[in-house]
Amino acid sequence: MFTGIILAIGKIAAIEHKAGDCRLKIDTGKLSLSGVALGDSIAVNGVCLTAVELGSQSFIADVSNETLSRSTLKTATIGMSVNLELALTPSTRMGGHIVSGHVDGIGKVIEKKADARSVKFTVKAPDNLAKYIAEKGSICINGISLTVNEVNGARFSVNIVPYTLKDTTLSEAIIGTEVNLEVDLLARYMERLMQGEAAANSHSGITEELLHKSGFFG
Repeated sequence: MFTGIILAIGKIAAIEHKAGDCRLKIDTGKLSLSGVALGDSIAVNGVCLTAVELGSQSFIADVSNETLSRSTLKTATIGMSVNLELALTPSTRMGGHIVSGHVDGIGKVIEKKADARSVKFTVKAPDNLAKYIAEKGSICINGISLTVNEVNGARFSVNIVPYTLKDTTLSEAIIGTEVNLEVDLLARYMERLMQGEAAANSHSGITEELLHKSGFFG
């Protein structure tokens, strides 16, 4: 588990394609790996990866076909900057929100503009994720814990303060940049719980009838 508070910007140092998936070598920059052991989890642009080899300032991780299909790691290139965060420990300050590192889909930056000293980004999420994104709710973009300011259909906006802009890869994002999205865990589990016994039906989902039964309409 992670908090969505980025600790450092790293770079992809090597990519090895292996029978449909791949292995990445990540240079960790200023992020110390002194307390990291083999098998530990490290979030790379919001994707939870397992360290299978460790160097003094780098680690190697395997990326499954499933992860490649759901995240921007499928288009990763050598030299690409990535946001890095180590997994939670009992003493870690919870400065963001609970992040699993299991990316739900890929969004796209469709607008970027100055907003006082901040920068306002508008992102288009996949249609199937729109129902999980709420105004003043939490969203994880490339591993960064952010608050949703506005929602319009599958589009939502976030304000990036100068500190976050300087210390994450959002400083490099432009209109058209694809980003990894992870919706709030509570929203995902709430949907499943609301289905009740119908969850065993593979075709079940949130419907207007279900919302009525759950008391969301008068």
